Amino acid sequence: MIAPPRLARFLPLPLLLGAAPVATPAARYADVPLASLDLSKMRVQPAGGRGGQATVAQADRAMDGNTIRIGGRTFEHGVGTRATSVLFVRLDGGAQRFTAMVGADDNPLPAPPAGAPQPTTTPPPVPIVFRVLGDGRVLHVSRAVARGDAPEPVSVDVRGIRTLVLQVKPVDGTRPVAADWADATFSVSGAAPVAIDVPVEPREILTPKPGPAPRINGPSLTGVTPGHDVLYRIPVSGTRPMTYGARGLPNGLTLDPATGIIRGTIAARGRYPVTLTARNAVGSASKAFTFVAEGQLALTPAMGWNSWNVFGRAVSDSLARAAADAMVAKGLADHGWTYVNLDDGWERSAREQDPLYEGPVRAPDGTMLTNKKFPDMKALGDYIHAKGLKFGIYSGPGPTTCQRLEASWQHELQDFRTFAGWGVDYLKYDWCGYSSVLAPGETNQQLAVLKRPYQVGRTALNQVPRDIVYSLCQYGWGNVWEWGAEPGIEGNSWRTTGDITDTWESMAGIGFRQVGNSKYASPGHWNDPDMLVIGKVGWGPRLRDSRLTPNEQYVHITLWTLLASPLLLGNDLTQMDDFELNLVTNDEVLAVHQDALGKAADRVARDGELEVWARPLADGSLAVGLFNRDEMDMPVTVKWSDLGITGKRVARDLWRQKDLGTFDGQLSRVVPRHGTVFVKLSAR
Repeated sequence: MIAPPRLARFLPLPLLLGAAPVATPAARYADVPLASLDLSKMRVQPAGGRGGQATVAQADRAMDGNTIRIGGRTFEHGVGTRATSVLFVRLDGGAQRFTAMVGADDNPLPAPPAGAPQPTTTPPPVPIVFRVLGDGRVLHVSRAVARGDAPEPVSVDVRGIRTLVLQVKPVDGTRPVAADWADATFSVSGAAPVAIDVPVEPREILTPKPGPAPRINGPSLTGVTPGHDVLYRIPVSGTRPMTYGARGLPNGLTLDPATGIIRGTIAARGRYPVTLTARNAVGSASKAFTFVAEGQLALTPAMGWNSWNVFGRAVSDSLARAAADAMVAKGLADHGWTYVNLDDGWERSAREQDPLYEGPVRAPDGTMLTNKKFPDMKALGDYIHAKGLKFGIYSGPGPTTCQRLEASWQHELQDFRTFAGWGVDYLKYDWCGYSSVLAPGETNQQLAVLKRPYQVGRTALNQVPRDIVYSLCQYGWGNVWEWGAEPGIEGNSWRTTGDITDTWESMAGIGFRQVGNSKYASPGHWNDPDMLVIGKVGWGPRLRDSRLTPNEQYVHITLWTLLASPLLLGNDLTQMDDFELNLVTNDEVLAVHQDALGKAADRVARDGELEVWARPLADGSLAVGLFNRDEMDMPVTVKWSDLGITGKRVARDLWRQKDLGTFDGQLSRVVPRHGTVFVKLSAR
């Protein structure tokens, strides 16, 4: 049989056989370039910074405006974008095939801005992948390609697909990379492709509102040092007025029955079990609780607020007081939120051109001076403590902080005694500035050098007669999780990453990179992947809504809860709405975070962009997070074999606070794009 000529595929069968033409129109294919679509619909990761405008993909140009170049080849047509980026295209079944040549763009790398440190070496290429999804299925994933690699051909059958997603992402990490869809074309026989907005889900409130009856929330224990001041506010939700009680309080502690605030000191080392009670007009509640007076602080991860992600160096006494007021008025304190922490911006600057310059940075006796925004730091601490909350502060081991304000170099003990006199309960100790005092030949790549300032800090803290949580901040250098808890440092938490920003790429890139770190977390010692970026943020006086979508914010809280990370809100507490409060007042979720066993989660399964993380709990159950990092809703399955369990288990949806039923062997759920399902699995 002789094959018909190529043109035959455009002609009706009767015409091929010599019959008269019929009215059926010829099936024809048109090539529609990807570059002809509305590229403003493509969501492109900003090149850097936490507040930059979104970047628009380029038609027939690379992101820098030059000709598209991949692996030494130039292309006249295509789309220049950046990893990470995503474009949703409505096809409505009208396209047959999508083709492209893809790769990392190899135009010259942009030079650092004037005045910025110049790199001594070229950074290694970041491998990226190009992905094509359609109607909830992964249709194509390219091999990993990096700058300089040859272009990779993409040819995907899209017949019948209604919605297509084109995505570029780094294989690992969050550093943006210029990427190209060169010669990208749709072969179309029906409806023309149309770029559409990236879908954003509604701000659905999942947490049921607390009932009117008392419920005692928070941890089941707290760690203190014998002879040091104790402050604990019993966190209780329910209708006010409320009357509080505590049976079996150790000698030296007293309770205010009207506020639920416990104060005093415990003289002797030991574990002191008590029964906390709460009563209102609707009912009563009780909870077993233990004061562990053994000198170990932070037996559960800290929960509170930090000023940096919202106010940056614009933080002030009045803003800190407003945060403390809101923590009580918004009900956060009733769910265990405790710390009100100042970050950088309370100190003075020695630089005359700095707005925070006010003359000497220290008094003649060496005492660190506050700037005029903080007229009386002890009064601020007293104000916070009067509400049953705790007070945190920021400094660093170098001569200056990240904002080039006064830090604690060679004044460690003096400064820590000053902080204790102000009533400080939490110290974030940030490396910034310490590199400037390294000796010749020393670098921040040397383990002994990395440890030294935190050893000095611990030695000073041990001489201060006050319980101060010690939070190390040096961005994960030297795998700090491996040594942050060792004798002589004894950090209560340590940053495992650089600074977070309010984007999916940053939050997910940081959070899901914590694989393997769980074994280094334990009561009193926690991995810290940085503060929360929900609600109103801004890093300065001008605030805006977090760029995380509602689903992404649920992922943020779920993952940080599973990781047993400190939960430090970085938003304006005074402007929190019902959706944001729902994220941070779900007591079943927070009970996982504050679980006394103190075992952090780790990843137990991964299938492409779908992940399952789990942590064991003190009652023998498991908290399990099903995560969909992909661009469309996807089914996610957790298998009992991945969890190391057998038999039937009752699954409870923690966000919705409702049972899902009994399951045997596995549990599957459709998880939304950039979303999560958070369950607790218990034996029957």
